[in-house]
Amino acid sequence: MDTNLQGITPHLWFDKEAKNAAELYCSLFPQSEISSVTVLHDTPSGDSAIVSFKLGGQPFMAISAGPYFKFTPAISLIVNFDPSRDPNARQNLDKTWRALSEGGSVMMPLQEYPFSKRFGWVADKYGLSWQLMLTNPEGEERPLITPALMFAGKKAGNAEKALNFYLSIFHNARQGSLTRFSKGMEPDKEGTIQFSDVMLEGSWFALTDSAYEHGFDFNEAISFIVHCDDQESIDYYWEKLSAVPEAERCGWLKDKFGVSWQIVPTAMEEMMGMGTKEQIDRVTQAFLPMKKLIITDLEKAFKGGE
Repeated sequence: MDTNLQGITPHLWFDKEAKNAAELYCSLFPQSEISSVTVLHDTPSGDSAIVSFKLGGQPFMAISAGPYFKFTPAISLIVNFDPSRDPNARQNLDKTWRALSEGGSVMMPLQEYPFSKRFGWVADKYGLSWQLMLTNPEGEERPLITPALMFAGKKAGNAEKALNFYLSIFHNARQGSLTRFSKGMEPDKEGTIQFSDVMLEGSWFALTDSAYEHGFDFNEAISFIVHCDDQESIDYYWEKLSAVPEAERCGWLKDKFGVSWQIVPTAMEEMMGMGTKEQIDRVTQAFLPMKKLIITDLEKAFKGGE
């Protein structure tokens, strides 16, 4: 079974600013562009714009769908500025920091830390959280941008469980680095994960624990799209990942750690990309009442069938 063809795409939820945010982010990184903008009509949020774009060659999606979810630092985006690939890595890091800081809020100031010669953590003016890091060029190359999941407060200690859980579900998956907290680093418990990363279907994710009571948690503001080629794949990921029945809607689900995923057929993405306004409207009205997406019903709606 070919369970996933296109990697896993981070999806960002905005109130009304998805296109403006995507334009800002594309202006900051090389190999970045907006691929398409599609408007869904008559959704529970009214007319919602879906923006597909690439940052550093990596796919992202964003939606303007109302003020229902706000970004939290529970999921942030690590940007690796690698001197071995970019001789101006430090200057580009500083330039990106200035742009993302404008109108935003600093969580960790830009300076030297034990783990990096240059690092800073900032939430931009839209609330999206970024960790900018001058990386050590030794070791296996990582992508420019890596989504980072922080298991904070009462969820601290779950990073390793989540790591193993995701490794067990995705077929093309492998663990990367792993560093544990040592004794004397309280409140973080000895042996919990200080930093780890994992490759799932060609996409890298970082996972960390933090026992501090930060007051934030995962929510739907950032979700991860799993692109599926057939109904068998959709059924597989839905069964393996969904753990919160009341969160199931329109192809969205929450796993047992509270992380949101979208299990989406590539056929629907093709319909939304190539369809007329009338076809897109019919597909939209077909998937809105669904929990798990059913490809045959979406195709019937696209073709105008009853």
